[in-house]
Parts: sequence; structure tokens; C-alpha cells
Amino acid sequence: MNNQSQFQINCPLPINKYPHILLGHGSGGKLMRQLINEMFLLTFPPENNIEHDCAVVNLSSKKIAFTTDSYVVNPLFFTGGDIGSMAVYGTVNDLAMGGAIPQYLSLSFILEEGLEINTLWQIIQSIKKASEIAKVKIITGDTKVVEKGKGDGIFINTSGIGIINHNLDINPTSIKPNDVILISGDIGRHGIAIMAIREGLEFETTIESDSEPLADTILELLNAGINIHCLRDLTRGGLASALNEIAFSTTLEITINDDAIHVIEEVKGACEILGFDPLYVANEGRFIMFIPEQDVTKTLAILQQKNAFANVIGQVKKTSNSIVVMNNKIGGKRVVDMLSGEQLPRIC
Repeated sequence: MNNQSQFQINCPLPINKYPHILLGHGSGGKLMRQLINEMFLLTFPPENNIEHDCAVVNLSSKKIAFTTDSYVVNPLFFTGGDIGSMAVYGTVNDLAMGGAIPQYLSLSFILEEGLEINTLWQIIQSIKKASEIAKVKIITGDTKVVEKGKGDGIFINTSGIGIINHNLDINPTSIKPNDVILISGDIGRHGIAIMAIREGLEFETTIESDSEPLADTILELLNAGINIHCLRDLTRGGLASALNEIAFSTTLEITINDDAIHVIEEVKGACEILGFDPLYVANEGRFIMFIPEQDVTKTLAILQQKNAFANVIGQVKKTSNSIVVMNNKIGGKRVVDMLSGEQLPRIC
């Protein structure tokens, strides 16, 4: 008996258009959202349908945040950091975006045959230093080795656990119309620091990645009584992609102001040379936050102690469309959409 007609599995992605994985599927743009929404979330829907940088789980009387991430950055070492420190900071930052205090990390390596032991040792020492700065303990891990030519030196996977000691629900569903949007500093430095090395670009001032842990800043804001509605760090796809992800989750209009977003001159120049838009360039130490208007003054005072370029960049409006709109300096407006493809591959 032929049961083929009774059992068929159909791929929800338009495989006739994208029959294979592209670099753009990991970019933070439209292809990545399609892959996540139409394959992963369809198969493994998040609890309460909340998409965020970390999952929040209730365990008896405690709330914990849990996250996982993988790091494939090329080159392994760059000005301002390396794959090791970024693996630690990236993971604790995802926990911090849920308002959690990072506690524990797992650490797994995929090593390529032929990797220099000295290179591995440098990365391990960087991880040790970064974990001390971020105040987390590495408590478990794993190591695998693949054949030469199949691993690009080293890939790192991490998972992190943090404790939540407040009653706020910090996620996109808590955003309200008239919320104010703040950014924690200038944008684009991490992505351009990576590309400067890849392309051999030289500037009068060396562009340094902004890679750093953010949990202490978030904890200070929480201890100050700031009513944080949502947080998002600006990694793959940069500011533009983060805002679009949040807009899609809330069905609200997000309006931002071009002249409120700071990009240092070296990053501007590099973006012009490479044909990049700084709004889409990755960061590893910047975040946006959504808060009520009455908390803006206190919040800015805290953020600007850390970075002078922290600023109010926009506001949330009630609408029937999920959209991000930018006001420019001469009074015009433009829609800030997600990129379709990959602007900067292998950036984290």
C-alpha cells in the first residue's frame, strides 16, 4: 500500500526562492526574521508568545532569565575585543535586556584542527578576564574538534542564567503609546572596527569596538526606580533592525529623529567608503530602552555618566501599522525598514 499521499512534510519557507541557507539568514534583517518566524517560532513557539533577548522562567518563588548564543566573528581579534570577551559580554547583555543580574555561563568550543594552541590560550584568558569584569561564573562547558577547513579556527557557544529581583515585565509587550525611546551611546563602532581590519582601512584615530557588559548600568537604572518597559541591545542589524523587531511585536509606530543619533566621524567616514548605513551596523555595547516620559530626566542623568552620547531618540505612537519612521534634519520623513540581505557578515 502506498501511504505517500497520507504523509507529507511541507517546508513553510518559499524554497523555490531560497532553497539554501544564505549569509543573509543570519544578518538580523528580513531573511533572518523569515527564517525565525516561519521555521523556528512556528515549531517552537515562545512562552506567552513573547520574543525577547532572553526567556524569563518562573521557578518556585524566583524568576530567572535564560539565554543562549553562538559566536563566529571574523577576525578572532579586533580593536577593543576578541571572540572570547564578546562571547561573555554578548551573553550577559542578553540577560541584562530582561532586567536580570547575570550569574552563570556555560562555555562550549568548536575548534578547527590546526588552530594554534597559543591563540586558544589568549582567547581563554580573555574569557576569564571578561567573566570577572561581568561578575559571572563559568560553571560548565564542552569541546569538540572538527577537521581542518571545516571550522574557521574557533566557534564559541554560550548559555547564561540570571536572577530577576524586580516585578517589572521588561519586554516588547509592555511598551505603551507615548513611551520615550532612549539610546545608551553612539552607534556603529563595533561593525566598523571589524570591517576596518578585514578591508585594511586606516584612519587618523583607530576605531575601537564598543564591546562591553551592560548589566551594571541596567541594575543602576532599576535601583533608581526607573519604570523600564523594554530593553534591546543593538547587535546584528544594528539600531534599525532592533527597532523594527520591536515594532513588529507591538503593532505600534516608532518615530525617531536623525539628529538625535550620534555617529562618530571616523565611523561616518568608513560607512561612506564602504557604502553602509550606520543605522544597520552592529554594536556590542549599546542598547535602547522604552520608558514613560516622566522618567526621562533621571534616566538620561544615569546614562550620560556612562556615555556622553546617550540621548532621547524618539517616541512611540499608537497606530494600526508596525512601522519605524525617521524625521530628518530638514523636516522630511522616511521609513526605516529592515535590510533584505547581509550588510556585514560574521560580525559577532
